[in-house]
Amino acid sequence: MDFGLIPLALLMAAVTYPWRALPLLSAHIHRLPPVARDYLRLVGPAMLATLAAVNLAVVVDPTRTERTFHIGIEWLAVGLCVAVAAARRSLLIGLIGAVVLVAAARAMSIG
Repeated sequence: MDFGLIPLALLMAAVTYPWRALPLLSAHIHRLPPVARDYLRLVGPAMLATLAAVNLAVVVDPTRTERTFHIGIEWLAVGLCVAVAAARRSLLIGLIGAVVLVAAARAMSIG
């Protein structure tokens, strides 16, 4: 594990979090247009999804220097999560379903 990136992560958090948190802490958040409120509500999950997508799709082989594109059970789990979250209007239920799918596949040595 490389601890050299921890200061960079803390710096990025210090720079980006206040910018995203100030509108949410404002007493006049309800006066914003619905589109702006939706944007502010969804910016956090969108950033997490972006980071997760890179870790899902790109695999770094320690024996080689190049990165490879990975297709596995995780992609099916993402599809399941999106479908369940859209159908049930609950991201939590979709995430739980995706985690259970990947855990079961790995327990059976499929993924």
